[in-house]
Amino acid sequence: MPTDQALLDSLAPLAFHAVLIFARVGAAMMLLPGLGEAEIPASIRLAIALALVPLLLPLLSPGLPPVPEQPADLVRLITLETLAGLWLGGLARLILLALAMAGQVAALMLGLSSVLTQDPALGQGGTALSRLFGMLAALLVLSTGLYALPLSALAGSYAVLTAGDPLPAGLAAESLAAMGAESLALALRLAAPFVLAAVLFNLALGLLARLAPQVQVYFVAVPAQILGGLALLGLVAAPLLAVFGAALVEAFGRLPGAG
Repeated sequence: MPTDQALLDSLAPLAFHAVLIFARVGAAMMLLPGLGEAEIPASIRLAIALALVPLLLPLLSPGLPPVPEQPADLVRLITLETLAGLWLGGLARLILLALAMAGQVAALMLGLSSVLTQDPALGQGGTALSRLFGMLAALLVLSTGLYALPLSALAGSYAVLTAGDPLPAGLAAESLAAMGAESLALALRLAAPFVLAAVLFNLALGLLARLAPQVQVYFVAVPAQILGGLALLGLVAAPLLAVFGAALVEAFGRLPGAG
């Protein structure tokens, strides 16, 4: 009997530490690029999060807080770890949205803004092109192994934000705002060829309307804008993804706990 009691006493802290790790990892898994996509079934995301717990438990358990005596302290610790996971996953997710936002701008420039589809990332009224770009971003992360960088940062985040410590609200809000601004700047940079092409195209249409008023500019412009835009998309797709991939590597390398 004493042996069984000693075994139970030794297992209780490990079980509590496993719950703490799962709270942070599971919350981040809902938002992490590639692994946290809405297209991936929830059961698979749950299985990945659960599989990471025994891998991290031997490394992190010595630095985790002991089992609290009060239930309120237990709830507080789990809540803090969940918020930390959401913060880390949100930072990684924001930079991934840049390609989808670039697709939204490109669709507007190409005259495809009326072609809407279901887009969980940008809302129910996302354009088909932004949806395509969002899926390309997830495919790029999964096919190149970039998903490992946020996972590594998540494991290293315990050295930056110790389990049980309150989430620094000011720093968290500042980092989220900075990552959002960086994501928007990257989206505008990726959409720059389409914006430039649209400006030049509309200038040409304006000159055509002044030089040949009898021409029905609208009926000429719509198919020419769409066909020209799709041709431009085919030309810049490869370098656009290369620039986006390099930006992801740089941004993931600056996540809390990375390196």
